[in-house]
Amino acid sequence: MTSQLTRLTRRDFLKLSGTLATASLLAACQPEQETPVVSLPTTESEPFVANETPTPLPAVQLAIIALSRMSFGMRPGDIESFLALGGNDDERLRAYVQQQLNPDSIDDSDFEAHYSAAAFETLYKSHEQLYADHIASNPYDSNNDDYWQWYSKPAHELVDATLLRAVYSKKQLTEMLADFWHNHFNIYFWQDDGVPLVASYNRDVLRSHMFSNFRQMLEAVATHPSMLYYLNQNNSSDAGPNENFARELFELHTLGAENYLGVRDPNTVEKDASGISVGYVDNDVYEAARCFTGWRVDDDLGEWQDGIEITGNFIYYRPWHDRFNKLVLGKYIVADQSDMQDGRDVLDLLAYHPGTARHIARKLCRRFISDTPPDSVVQAAAATFTENHDAPDQLKRVMETILLSDEFKQSWGQKIKRPFEAGVSIMRALNSEFTRVPSGISWMIGMMGQPIFERRSPDGYPDTKEAWANSMSILYRWNFAVGIAENWLNDDDTGATVLTDVYSQTPAEIRTAEGLADFWINRLLGRTMADVDRNAIIEVMAQEYGIQEQLSDDHVQYVLPGMIEVILMSPDFQWK
Repeated sequence: MTSQLTRLTRRDFLKLSGTLATASLLAACQPEQETPVVSLPTTESEPFVANETPTPLPAVQLAIIALSRMSFGMRPGDIESFLALGGNDDERLRAYVQQQLNPDSIDDSDFEAHYSAAAFETLYKSHEQLYADHIASNPYDSNNDDYWQWYSKPAHELVDATLLRAVYSKKQLTEMLADFWHNHFNIYFWQDDGVPLVASYNRDVLRSHMFSNFRQMLEAVATHPSMLYYLNQNNSSDAGPNENFARELFELHTLGAENYLGVRDPNTVEKDASGISVGYVDNDVYEAARCFTGWRVDDDLGEWQDGIEITGNFIYYRPWHDRFNKLVLGKYIVADQSDMQDGRDVLDLLAYHPGTARHIARKLCRRFISDTPPDSVVQAAAATFTENHDAPDQLKRVMETILLSDEFKQSWGQKIKRPFEAGVSIMRALNSEFTRVPSGISWMIGMMGQPIFERRSPDGYPDTKEAWANSMSILYRWNFAVGIAENWLNDDDTGATVLTDVYSQTPAEIRTAEGLADFWINRLLGRTMADVDRNAIIEVMAQEYGIQEQLSDDHVQYVLPGMIEVILMSPDFQWK
């Protein structure tokens, strides 16, 4: 970047900075390609030309890798706290992993104070209370705003609480895993019938089981009304088995598409030493759907079904169950088993299958290591999954295998933050302050492409950089960074605010462009930038002044937020 920046107005400066950051990030996120020449207008007569060759990724310290992968982004002081955990990197990583895998041991008083101040009205309610208060005793009226506000209040409060936890909680791995498992066992926020119950699904299923046993978690998912409603299991009977839940159970929740063998005669599929099919075919899905008939919700709001009440709980409804024999993954399931046994046999087959171990391990490694994780760490994690299939802390052990692996320690820059991560990491990095989040925060994250809990399809949001390195998503990241750094996202209607004071967080003795750039580069990244990028940041701050010239407070207050926004939109801030 040249001194052409000295002639920019404030409007031109923001326009140029945003375009530059967007172009740079888009270019950096393209795998194995050179950064293209980018011409951007600075004045009417002079073009800006970006660096023609890509800057190689610098090595980063393990503290940054750990904090970038196991949290939603570094807050001030996080690196120092990590470095105090041991005498060398291995000691520190092990101590940090053990701390995060045992969240009850963490002092989370700062978050708890924010949570208390937010005064949520519905999130304390049990599943039964949520159903009774917001569904059973709230007569449906599509034209009544009061109905919709009360009906959806638990779900909206869950979104606010999720943002609050992600920004303030020290139990960061817990929050990362809550996000992971909701994507894995995805349900859509606005599904019919059960919108208020998403708060129970998040708390009683995902958060309660993320460090425990996968088989137990699988049944908790399969019996929660949120999933039963979302995948149409609630109306699946022997008269017409609905295969939606069964198909996603195989294709997404357990074996994955990698173990799908197509439309084949199940008798032709190779079996393992235990006589279980090595993969699944369509017939397995159809037979499994029959096994789950009668798994439904106790929700007779019309009071026309015998034996059905209005509790909103899961029930096994024997009159709807297909009682005859089935064949699933090579296992013969006899007729007339005890209540729920057919479905539980299917869950056992899937939870203990080697293909499930590999699929779950690969998805976790993709989230915490790289978009294409090395097979060595996938196999190690799958082996831990299989060896501990009955252990009450099976998933905790799998995470320990992944997070302490050499592959975790040695990879950097192979992932970018997804929109939710990007937004939260900006608020964490800038020490933004809020209790009840302004609606513009979740709206802006949605405009980046990741509305919170609103993925309509059951596959969850994608977890590779190609899905998010597009101009619209990156543009709204820029808008979000500006909105947070300059306090543009407050909600006048509700009074909810998110406040960020970057000026007061800057040491008063630092007043040169070079000093301010270096302070905030280190503050936001925990490391230096490549010289070409650092120099560009310095010149953004300097504008018409020399890079080592003392700047006035007026200049600093005017330009500092914009300089910070450019750092936030640099590829360095987006990498993981």
